[in-house]
Amino acid sequence: MAQATFSVRMDEALKNQFDSLCQDFGMSMTTAINVFARAVVRQRRIPFEISSPETQITRSGAIQAFEALRAQARANGVTGMTLEEINAEIEKARSGAEE
Repeated sequence: MAQATFSVRMDEALKNQFDSLCQDFGMSMTTAINVFARAVVRQRRIPFEISSPETQITRSGAIQAFEALRAQARANGVTGMTLEEINAEIEKARSGAEE
């Protein structure tokens, strides 16, 4: 079987971690990439799920976020706003208006 060279650019720290892990598995990075390529061709898909990390929104997380915003408002001297004033600020932010 004819051999071909394949070059990949990646972050140096990632390369070093990958190389170290491959050595722990008893293989070279080249062997690991070949294992991956064979799995892709055999399965005709990426052999693992690729997804965006999704933030899990929980009630306690939402309350913590709200409390952090409340503390930030206090620290910036923004307290005691009426609902109308809050809605006006939201509208300004949505429209991109400057103060």
